[in-house]
Amino acid sequence: MLEVDVNCIEPNTFQPRTHFDEAKLEELAQSIRVNGVIQPLLVRRIGADRYELIAGERRWRAAQRASLQQVPVIIRVIPDDKMLELALIENIQRQELNAIEEALAYKRLIETLNLTQEMVAQRVGRDRTYITNYLRLLRLPDSLQQLVEQEKLSMGHARALLGIEDPVLQTRVANNIIERGMSVRETERTIRQIIDGKGLNSKTVPGQIERDDANLMAAESKLRRRLGTHVKLIPSHTGKGGKIEVEYYSDNDLHRLYQLIIGA
Repeated sequence: MLEVDVNCIEPNTFQPRTHFDEAKLEELAQSIRVNGVIQPLLVRRIGADRYELIAGERRWRAAQRASLQQVPVIIRVIPDDKMLELALIENIQRQELNAIEEALAYKRLIETLNLTQEMVAQRVGRDRTYITNYLRLLRLPDSLQQLVEQEKLSMGHARALLGIEDPVLQTRVANNIIERGMSVRETERTIRQIIDGKGLNSKTVPGQIERDDANLMAAESKLRRRLGTHVKLIPSHTGKGGKIEVEYYSDNDLHRLYQLIIGA
């Protein structure tokens, strides 16, 4: 391990990660200002006093923000055909890739190294089905892939949306997921209803409150804040009455909600 000038390091051209959260990057920069870079960056030498990152781009970016002159590095000799694989594995281990970034990295491994899904799974320590599920996400329209990258849709939501073939309907359901804060289970239930032929001709997908009903939407939002959990108002199809769904996630959570509702 040695200290090198931060400006002598170049980013990894094989970096699978494309999105860096600005707020989290600034938090890390603040930590580095106080404590320095605790874990060395992994680099390879590409010239006289020039290095390319193998792993640690987030730390490198934060160190630049923190105005560090030098950072600790470990130098390894890595051929080009291993760079993407190592960068991918490092990001997976740190759980720093969103689902689309991970899917694109698997796709790139397959295409650049002429690997099968089984071979990729062995190299990154995953099950082949796991690789297949991620690659399937790339079938979604670009606009929906962006929502996954922005973490507005989870991996579970995205997988459920693949059950719908019509991209226009996929987009409608995706927008509803975001607006309503729907869980993955609710999403799967809604999509099953669509596949079964229910709600396909309606103006909204099943279970959706009409967007112009501001009072219901506002009431739902207030209930969520008050109860600290997911709450859904479901108007009756007759236009009179309806029901309220309140989610709880454990016995303790149920007890907490019970005490709130009865006013204890």
